[in-house]
Amino acid sequence: MFGDAVAYLLDGSNWNGPDGIVAQLGQQLLLTVTALLIAMLVGLPFALWLGHVGRGGFLAINISNVGRAVPTFAVLVLLSTGPEWGTDTLGPYGRAGLATLIALVLFALPPIITNAYVGVREVDRDIVEASRGMGMAERQVFTEVELPLALPVVATGVRLALVQVWATATIAALVAGPGLGTIIVAGFYNGNYGKGLAGAIVVAIFALVLEGLAALAQRALEPGRHASFRLTPKPLKAEASLVP
Repeated sequence: MFGDAVAYLLDGSNWNGPDGIVAQLGQQLLLTVTALLIAMLVGLPFALWLGHVGRGGFLAINISNVGRAVPTFAVLVLLSTGPEWGTDTLGPYGRAGLATLIALVLFALPPIITNAYVGVREVDRDIVEASRGMGMAERQVFTEVELPLALPVVATGVRLALVQVWATATIAALVAGPGLGTIIVAGFYNGNYGKGLAGAIVVAIFALVLEGLAALAQRALEPGRHASFRLTPKPLKAEASLVP
């Protein structure tokens, strides 16, 4: 079976065309990136704000972690059969595109919300209090102190979500959606196990590529590699600086 998989991957005709590996890889990458961006737009501001104020985080994290317990495939099936979402084609996202995106976003939210909240809360409280004591407004404390120091942990959550969503996006094929899952499903359904294994190999290899790129991006966000923040006291008013 492994030999058949290698032969399938070495056949150039399997890479080209609308149903080829390249096209399916691009469709899955589009699903992954779109779902990840939506999850970041929804989850990051909420979790970062909760981390800054220090309230409601326990409840938010536990609610978001419900997504870990609910199978993504079950969510996808329920959404794809509903009249509001259905199985209609959504532009380049293919059949049941909206249902697939919603399921993937729900799957991506837990690591993003958890890491963003924990990253801000784990910033040294002495540094935070010192910045406030030097006259920084709350907005400055967050943007110039907490957020730069929390970025590595926040990036870890995004990195985890990226790889998980990429691997999970293959389930779109189970509701006739696009992506590399179509190669896997078609291969095993038709008894061509080499084809199915070849699709799985491509998914695994590209997951490693995404993991490597995300790791490089995360290293670039480490506070020690850049000037992360500077505590600058507010200038004293002229009248306050006069000493009798």
